[in-house]
Amino acid sequence: MLEINNLYKSFQRKIALDDVSITIGKGEIYGLLGPNGAGKTTLIRIINQILEADRGIIRMNGQLMTQSHLSQIGYLPEERGLYKNMQVEEQLVFLAQLRGLTKKEAQRNVSHWLSKFGILDWRGKRVESLSKGMAQKIQFIAALVHDPQVLVLDEPLSGFDPVNVELILNEMKELKEHGKTIILSTHNMQSVDEICDRASLIHESKKVAEDTVWNLREQHNQGEYWVRFKGNMIGFVNALWTDFELLGHEEIGDQRFLAKLKMRGASNMNDLIQALLGKVEIELMEKKLPSMQEVFVDIIRGKEEAHA
Repeated sequence: MLEINNLYKSFQRKIALDDVSITIGKGEIYGLLGPNGAGKTTLIRIINQILEADRGIIRMNGQLMTQSHLSQIGYLPEERGLYKNMQVEEQLVFLAQLRGLTKKEAQRNVSHWLSKFGILDWRGKRVESLSKGMAQKIQFIAALVHDPQVLVLDEPLSGFDPVNVELILNEMKELKEHGKTIILSTHNMQSVDEICDRASLIHESKKVAEDTVWNLREQHNQGEYWVRFKGNMIGFVNALWTDFELLGHEEIGDQRFLAKLKMRGASNMNDLIQALLGKVEIELMEKKLPSMQEVFVDIIRGKEEAHA
C-alpha cells in the first residue's frame, strides 16, 4: 500500500530524517513512535506532501506518489486547524470538497459521520463555540469524511476523555476491518498495545526498531510470569527449586495466591507447569510481556547509553 524508501530530509545543518524506509500494508494499523523531535512529524508532512524530501521516494499502490494521491489520504495533524467562524457542517463540506468530493457527496458523507458519532445536532454550531474535545472530534471526522484509503493520524487521542478515547479506538478498528490503512503517531502507548499491528521507532532521525507489536514486546521480555494458584505457599515455593525465582506474591483469598516469577537459564512455561503439577491447583499462568511504553523506554535508554 505505502512504500517509503530511503527518505532523507535536513533543515540547514539539522538532519530530520536519515535514510528512513518503511513499508505499510493495506488494512494495517501502523504505529509511528518516537520521542519529541525524532522526525515523526517531518515524515508525516512528507507523506502529505507538505514538505519535500531531499532524497528518497514514496510509492502508493506501486505508483510514485504525486499530488493526485492526496485525495486518497486523510490527515489529522497534531496542530489542529479548523476555521473558527465556520459552522461545523459548512467546515466539513468545505474540507471534503478540497479532497475531491462534489458538494452533494460531501453533504451526504458529513451527515453520515455526524450521525454515526451521535452529534448531528452540532451541524449548525460554529467551531469557536465547541469545547476542545468536541472540536477534536470534528477534526477526526474531517480526516475521513472523503473516504480515504490511508489515514495519517498525528496524536488523535489528545484532548479526549477515556470514553471518547475508546470511541476513537473502536472507530479505527472498524476502519481497519473495511480495509483502510492507518498510520498512527502517538505518545499514548496503551493504544499502540491495543490496536497496532506493527510499529517502528524513530530516534534521532533514524529508524531504530520495526516489527509487529507482539514481537517487539516479546524481544524485550524479561522471562517473567504471573501464576495464580490455590494451595499452600510453602509447597509452591519448594516446587520452584532453583529453576525459578520468586519475585513477589500476594494472598488474594483463602489459600489463593498471585505470584510473580522469573525463569532462570533455559527454563520455560512447560517446565514451570511440570514443576507445579500435583503441588498446587493452577488457576492462571501468564507470560508477563512488557508494555509498548516499557519497550519504548528500553530502546531509547539503550541508544542513549550506547552514545554516552
